[in-house]
Amino acid sequence: MARLAQTAGLTDIQEEILATVRTFVDKEIIPHAQTLEHGDTYPADIVEGMKEMGLFGLTIPEEYGGLGESLLTYALVVEQIARGWMSVSGVINTHFIVAHMLKQHGTPEQKQKYLPRMAAGEVRGSFSMSEPELGSDVAAIRTRAVKGESGYTINGQKMWLTNGGTSNLTAVLVKTDEGAEKPHQNLTTFLVEKPEGYGEVLPGLSIPGKIDKMGYKGVDTTEMVFDGFEIAADQVLGGVTGQGFRHMMDGVEVGRVNVAARACGIAIRAFELAIEYSQQRRTFGKAIVEHQAIAFKLAEMATKVEAAHLMMVNAARLKDSGQRNDVEAGMAKLIASEYCAEVTQESFRIHGGYGYSKEYEIERLMREAPFLLIGEGTSEIQKTIISRGLLRDYQSRG
Repeated sequence: MARLAQTAGLTDIQEEILATVRTFVDKEIIPHAQTLEHGDTYPADIVEGMKEMGLFGLTIPEEYGGLGESLLTYALVVEQIARGWMSVSGVINTHFIVAHMLKQHGTPEQKQKYLPRMAAGEVRGSFSMSEPELGSDVAAIRTRAVKGESGYTINGQKMWLTNGGTSNLTAVLVKTDEGAEKPHQNLTTFLVEKPEGYGEVLPGLSIPGKIDKMGYKGVDTTEMVFDGFEIAADQVLGGVTGQGFRHMMDGVEVGRVNVAARACGIAIRAFELAIEYSQQRRTFGKAIVEHQAIAFKLAEMATKVEAAHLMMVNAARLKDSGQRNDVEAGMAKLIASEYCAEVTQESFRIHGGYGYSKEYEIERLMREAPFLLIGEGTSEIQKTIISRGLLRDYQSRG
């Protein structure tokens, strides 16, 4: 058993789930990740394996056919999957977020309609907030839904949809006319059902081709274009307009724990590769791990892995308790993503020239780690969230 990134207080069921996932990662993901990633190939066989294990229903309540597990279990599973290949964790991340939003905010009819099929992996979720000129300024959304006699008509363009082409249920945040003074109170989440694929998948709804990325290969990232797309009123999440910002922020808190978990997984793998390589590679008559410069690097890397894991676990447990965790999730995402980049780069340096070769796994990790610095909000956005939370809790008495 590895010493790093262990979690105290897990139940027997949690331990069993993690052991099963860890074995799956070692046997079915790590041996194939390099080939699939370099070919930018969707991991269809791996996804089928996750379906068979019930991972798509991990956090969905048992009454809807899921396993009913906690956010902590989900985060630890994601950590293990990202240790194998981050793109596979991306396949289930957006699915989990949409399932969480439905579970917490959906109408009884929406829950019954979608959650059982999501638990089985028949319906796979994605979600969309960003737009081409938007970034993190969610309140400035331009995509608009106008109410008509039989429902709504949506026009606009969304950006950076993970699983945009391979999902068939997308939670989309758009502007509606609520007459509220604050922009974020005029936002509504729609549940958009669509076929998998690219091009015009439904009248008025197009999914352009995959965006070519530096890393995060295999999983598709797309745009979503609405041009007079008609949708029924019962596809408003929760059945009430104007609540979309609150719904999405709840989902993003889960997403930030997920990104922290993914960063932990990559950092763990980078450390594993470095400590193994440093014991095999010899210079000046001895293994490089016997040189103090390398030994100290490993000590610092391991400390960062452990610190990030503990902060991620704390944020997940806080969310599971029902308490607000925006600050803790922001802190976990900030430290885990920054440490992940640092640990991965140190592992790359330990590998020397071989780290630059595509034959070595660390080359892939070097291209994957930067995504976590921007996914679910940049480090600067996390610092904004954290500082606002601190000022909320530490108001001056002067």
